[in-house]
Amino acid sequence: QVQLVESGGGLVQAGGFLRLSCAASGRTFSSYSMGWFRQAPGKEREFVAGINWSDASPYSADAVKGRFTISRENAHNTVYLQMDSLKPEDTAVYYCAAKFRPRYFPVLSASEYPYWGQGTQVTVSS
Repeated sequence: QVQLVESGGGLVQAGGFLRLSCAASGRTFSSYSMGWFRQAPGKEREFVAGINWSDASPYSADAVKGRFTISRENAHNTVYLQMDSLKPEDTAVYYCAAKFRPRYFPVLSASEYPYWGQGTQVTVSS
């Protein structure tokens, strides 16, 4: 099992940036594909970005492509989400999620991930 703790959220003006971190417990972090999701009020949780366990290849949703970058640092059991050129529509609670050695990548559905953090709020003002 793995436990996840997100940090780095906050209030930022449109056009600004934030870097989210997700720290994982356990000794097998490198064997988990990681995902970032977000959920705005009244909306479903949506996939933002993912990074594969085997080769650290990234994948981003179209809505954030070119603005958000996912990366991981296995030595520190941490996955990051660098968010640049933020827009008001990026406002949401951001969650990281983990799935042990999935057979395919990217894993886009939230229901596929058994492990979740508690979330961190990101608010982008216009």
